[in-house]
Amino acid sequence: MTSQTAGLLGLVLVLVAALALTLLSLLFKRFPLPLRNISAFLRIRRAASLVVEDGTRLHVSLGSANLLTPSSASALAGLALVRHLGEVTSLSDHPPITTTGSPTLNLLAQDTLRTAHEAVATEQPFDMNNGRLTGLTPLSYAAGVMPAIRDENISNNVIIGSFGPEVGLLIESADRQKTPVIAASDSLPAQAVLYAATQEPLIGEELFAAGAYTQAGPAHTASLLVQDILRWLVILALLGGAFLKMAGLL
Repeated sequence: MTSQTAGLLGLVLVLVAALALTLLSLLFKRFPLPLRNISAFLRIRRAASLVVEDGTRLHVSLGSANLLTPSSASALAGLALVRHLGEVTSLSDHPPITTTGSPTLNLLAQDTLRTAHEAVATEQPFDMNNGRLTGLTPLSYAAGVMPAIRDENISNNVIIGSFGPEVGLLIESADRQKTPVIAASDSLPAQAVLYAATQEPLIGEELFAAGAYTQAGPAHTASLLVQDILRWLVILALLGGAFLKMAGLL
């Protein structure tokens, strides 16, 4: 297969995915898709409600993803979650905060918090310091997040994004404050740490279902089904290629 053919097939795949996402989004506006229960997302919604009731603060840590790399997908999933949780908790006496390890990601987090703040039309002015860049390297980022967990009247922590093994420092800091942690990452080392150190971590592609499970919109729900469609297309292509190879046609 030439590079030109591969590029053409990639373009066709992108167009098919975009078309399927658009059609399914329109469909799910009228007929919501039932989703299987994932207890971590139930805990996230419950945590957001409790933050408003008891006057504490929600903390969302988005990791250090570079938006020009494939790890940006986890950051965008985290931002979708921030938007929804921000709308729910901005009416609290202590609005939510985000911590990041990437300047561009921090700008997006601040803008997402501001948009959520304006959506609920609260009289309290928005504070840009609620979106914080805590460090530019993995360890400095973790070191900057730990004081926020300790000193900001945090009652719940959501850790979602691109992390390395340093995520264990965040988990330990939250455990010392006896505050619950809901965590997900696209990194295998981070997933190993989270699986050992947290209850009910989100594993694998469950990270990208955050928007759908927190009712961020029908497009997020449709994206789950599009993922399944693309997965089956890849499986069928692999099986078809294997069959053609065995038949001597390739």
